[in-house]
Amino acid sequence: MTADNAKNETANRGNEMSGWQVGEWSFESRLIIGTGKYESFEQNLACAEASGAEMITVALRRVNFDASKGPRLLDVISPKRFVILPNTAGCYTAEDAITTAKMGRELLETNLIKLEVIGDERTLFPDVPATLEAAKALIADGFTVLPYITDDPVACQRLEAMGCPVVMPLAAPIGSGMGIRNAANLRIILETVEVPVIVDAGVGTASDAAVAMELGATALLMNTAIAHAKDPLKMAVAMRQGVLAGRAAYEAGRMPQRLYASASSPLDGTATF
Repeated sequence: MTADNAKNETANRGNEMSGWQVGEWSFESRLIIGTGKYESFEQNLACAEASGAEMITVALRRVNFDASKGPRLLDVISPKRFVILPNTAGCYTAEDAITTAKMGRELLETNLIKLEVIGDERTLFPDVPATLEAAKALIADGFTVLPYITDDPVACQRLEAMGCPVVMPLAAPIGSGMGIRNAANLRIILETVEVPVIVDAGVGTASDAAVAMELGATALLMNTAIAHAKDPLKMAVAMRQGVLAGRAAYEAGRMPQRLYASASSPLDGTATF
């Protein structure tokens, strides 16, 4: 390894190790991945390891917790190795989400919950009023709530005000792979809340991950972009690198954009022939 390569590798490690926090949980990796849609639990685990993820989200309504009913995801993706973030995917009312969260607390012995209350079956956009209602009730019950929400600055501000330790605005519809659809709203959210912002849903490839991180997102959550890639393991690696590159660019501060060219070398004192 050359001296320059060594410096670059050190910078990458330092960037990944800079850390962030959700409640009492601290993380170095800024990439969270999901479960489901993989060919096997073992493939899911391999992608989790390749991505560098430390937190894995699990849909409480779609995962088997009963050993008598067959193989269990958490026998492969162990809570001893990853922080498990249960989620309320598939809930369409605040009441269902609250009940599902309480079930998750009993099963997994954690107060962490990713709150999803879906308002539209076709787009899977969240029901904002129901999400606010469920978040308020769960926080009062001692949960650490990570809410999936639209890219709505006002909704994010209200979730922060009621005690959510992070907000999770979508980039695009769940599973769409369309990337960042509304960078302006994400920028406003990042400027108007003080809690970490995790961009959730819609990322399709590593350049999307880099864009989200360059905007200043604290972390990313994704599932389909890796699971449905032609080579999920390679995509997991690419996503890790995209997150690292985007975060490094954000911390470095990009150059100003200009309408006209600006010579790389100064023109003053240019020799004439």
